[in-house]
Amino acid sequence: MRVYRGPGDLPAEARGAAVAIGNFDGVHRGHRAVIARTRALAEELGVASGVVTFEPHPRELLDPERAPPRLTSFARKAELLRALGIDQLHVLRVRPQLLQLSPEAFVERILVGILGVRAVVTGADFRFGHRRTGDVAILVALGQRFGFAVEAMEKIAIEGIVCSSTRIRQAIAAGAVREAANLLGYAYELSGGVVAGDRLGRSLGYPTANLRLAGRRPLLPADGIYAVRAGIRRSGGWSWHPAVASLGVRPTFGGGERRLEVHLLDGRHELYGLRMRVAFLERLREERRFDTLEALVAEMARDCARAREVHGLEPAP
Repeated sequence: MRVYRGPGDLPAEARGAAVAIGNFDGVHRGHRAVIARTRALAEELGVASGVVTFEPHPRELLDPERAPPRLTSFARKAELLRALGIDQLHVLRVRPQLLQLSPEAFVERILVGILGVRAVVTGADFRFGHRRTGDVAILVALGQRFGFAVEAMEKIAIEGIVCSSTRIRQAIAAGAVREAANLLGYAYELSGGVVAGDRLGRSLGYPTANLRLAGRRPLLPADGIYAVRAGIRRSGGWSWHPAVASLGVRPTFGGGERRLEVHLLDGRHELYGLRMRVAFLERLREERRFDTLEALVAEMARDCARAREVHGLEPAP
């Protein structure tokens, strides 16, 4: 997959693709349906398949206080799109000049003038242009005028739940990470670098990796204890390990800033300075305050036992 970040970055041979257009935050199962149709249409037309996306999300510029937190960083979004077999990723930098374009100007200058699209596939609720005044009906009319096909796809439902980035954010914020994974098509992830902590977990017999989270405005699940998979990046690539994670303020120790701490279930590893990905599988319980360290350690043992069950591991000896 080739990534193009502006008109000066686009060679002539990259023009004329069939493209899906949208924010695609999370690249969830609804997005995947749109992208699958885009790839099929590209094959029918004998052209490349592409995705046109916006970076950052327009609301981060227009209304940063109310902009939704991100399900995926740009790098993670690109990784997911690449795995779907897209040929081209066109990144439109969101600046005031872009947001001020009328729907007609956006189509004429960007989709036709720069990209020379042959076809556009999007969701039925897609909006574009200044003040979001462009909709699918306008896009269809402009496509007829400028000579490209337009297809709009309705949202899909998974087990009776409409698949949308908004619904997924709600599920994650509530700690319902299993529901979120069902809508995403994969386990929700956070990532970051492993930094030195206060070694409190080690002193209790459960050493943890403390993460400094990466990405712009990542969405944190509800505080609690989770069964997770931990990916560790070393020189040979990513290795994945069964783990249990604590997300919260550690109320037993007086509270404080929210932190994500990960305990690997398959032995001790030297992790300081490494990059880690944390995939949330299931919330085991809410965060609680314990009156004694003994009660906390006993609960941590039960947390690890439950996490081992989620991972399908034998009980610890």
